Amino acid sequence: MGFIDGTVVSLAMPVIRTDLGASLAEAQWIGNAYMLFLSALVLIGGVAGDVFGVRNIFAVGIAIFIVTSLFCAIAADAQMLIAMRALQGTGAALMVPGSLALIAKSYPADIRGAAIGKWAAYSSLATAFGPVIGGAVLSTGEPWMWRIIFAINVPIGVVALMMLIRHVPADRPSAKRPMDVLGAVLATAGLGLLAWGLTDMGAVEGSLPISPGMRMLTGTALLAGFVFWEHRAHSPMVKLQLFRYWAFSGANLYTLVLFFAFSAVLFFMPMTLVAGWGTPEWQVSLLFLPMSLFIALFSGLAGRLADRWGPRWPLTIGALVVAMSYALLAITLPAMELWGATFLALVLNGLGMAILVSPLSAAVMLAVPDDDTGLASGINNAVARAAGLLAVAALGALAALVFRNVLGDGIEGAGFGEVPKVTLDTLAEGRRVTATNSAFQVISGISAILCAGAAVISWLTQQSWPDRGKAPAPSGTD
Repeated sequence: MGFIDGTVVSLAMPVIRTDLGASLAEAQWIGNAYMLFLSALVLIGGVAGDVFGVRNIFAVGIAIFIVTSLFCAIAADAQMLIAMRALQGTGAALMVPGSLALIAKSYPADIRGAAIGKWAAYSSLATAFGPVIGGAVLSTGEPWMWRIIFAINVPIGVVALMMLIRHVPADRPSAKRPMDVLGAVLATAGLGLLAWGLTDMGAVEGSLPISPGMRMLTGTALLAGFVFWEHRAHSPMVKLQLFRYWAFSGANLYTLVLFFAFSAVLFFMPMTLVAGWGTPEWQVSLLFLPMSLFIALFSGLAGRLADRWGPRWPLTIGALVVAMSYALLAITLPAMELWGATFLALVLNGLGMAILVSPLSAAVMLAVPDDDTGLASGINNAVARAAGLLAVAALGALAALVFRNVLGDGIEGAGFGEVPKVTLDTLAEGRRVTATNSAFQVISGISAILCAGAAVISWLTQQSWPDRGKAPAPSGTD
């Protein structure tokens, strides 16, 4: 539930916008409110498990998720949906590290890495499978059907809660340490202000008298304060010393860059195809099936190859394949060939993601001592979610600017990724589709360049032959 709900709304977004009358900025925040609190609080959620018991915190997270999902399903307007998505992200921030901690407590050290690798693969599979579920739910064409996407979490959550209580024994708190509340506040406020400023860069007018640039500057300052505090706090939620390991820092930079690109394409493509091209949601959902299938079928093999040969090669090749897929999207988009070009590009994208998902988890765990593998994986997960948050904010603003510039003046009734409110004549409709394609071409092109950059990062920072016999040496720098 926690990972699917990060992406399932992307396919439903045109319908949500029509049903609730949401603007592009509000649509971005329907996705970003969830990602903000998940990325900023996921690590303190792990600490809460140490302090209050992993099963207890996991259960609380599921309960919050159930309740907020119900309120998302009955949201009367975009503002209520955004608020409930933020609370839903808080519940997910308690669930995600709880699941990882339960694995760490349940498996011995010699097979714990493989178990965590499967956890990472399944979470990526769930992320990619979100649009498929959305397409199945929206296939009836009824505008209110998007609410089922959230309502379905209620019975699933109840079953999960029953399984947890029945099959997982209660654990005693393993640590008596204070919660890093200040760190959580600084991370949430910093990421939130930065995303808010980036989102409003594409708006005609700012949401508040405070300029987007000032919000971004303040957010950056708060994030700098977060790093300063974590470096000096007695019980930080982020162990900054881990970034002294060159391979760990490289793996997280790789994650930031690659998942920035991946999240942008995953979020804005359904808007382009559904609202721009008029493609039915169920057809769009089929485009994402290869990614889900490839990750399910090949991530285990990719993980074993990474164990044998090191993560450098699969991470580099995987990123290059994904870069090729996004470049193909950018080149072929004006032709509007759904199955002849777009589908093939997404098949290539799915192959690339299957190559890199498990090796990325392996790279993170190989880069740090065994005692820190759980924390390292949690940090990497938080980086991936923060990358998605910033991608939707920044590239959404850029897409809105490109859309308006290409569309020109004199055409009202639809913004980027929005179903027109009025019937347009043939000429105006053609300009709207061209503007939509141009905006997504820019997103795809930037994403291709970023993924190529991720390949370079992998090649420069990761190992070719992992040495399992001794812990990696720190780089000697902070």
